[in-house]
Amino acid sequence: MDLTQLEGCLEFTTPSAHNSHTPDCVTVEAEIPEALYKGIKGFISANPQWDKCRVTSSALANFLFQNGCEDRAVTERYLNDLFVRVEA
Repeated sequence: MDLTQLEGCLEFTTPSAHNSHTPDCVTVEAEIPEALYKGIKGFISANPQWDKCRVTSSALANFLFQNGCEDRAVTERYLNDLFVRVEA
């Protein structure tokens, strides 16, 4: 998934043969403001341990958790991202 795919309509697709993601992942396309797009690109450039998929997944888990989602997988993702140790 290229960062430019974050520009466009929100669309969820299931994994396919050309998608190397794990079976429990889907591809998402979303229209976002240019400022967010630039922020994501800048963050990923400055933090090579993060990629566009991890940033997007973390942001969605953060939003869902903070807005009352009680799904255990969402909560685990949210907490894992809070306490991840960065290897130097």
